[in-house]
Amino acid sequence: MVKMSFKDISSELNQKELQQLEDAAARTILFDEESPEMTEEMLAQFKSLKQTKRTKQTASIRLSEKAQRFSKAYGKGYTSFLSRLIDAALDDVALVKKCL
Repeated sequence: MVKMSFKDISSELNQKELQQLEDAAARTILFDEESPEMTEEMLAQFKSLKQTKRTKQTASIRLSEKAQRFSKAYGKGYTSFLSRLIDAALDDVALVKKCL
């Protein structure tokens, strides 16, 4: 997960897009039956599902300098990012064949 602030992305957006983000941030969050506010218990269940669903094993790989710079640019959690990227790539048969 990458957390960013307006300052981090302001250079990438035009004035209209920045205004839209500021307007959205100022809106009040409205909860309803279909999307209720999460309680501490609901958050705990959600977290436990995430922890039980993913099982990871440690592996040592050699990365090119470019791959290392690119992945580390995503900040904390970049190794999880790499894991998901590799999983997605392995599901693409054409990409796997291309890289052999």
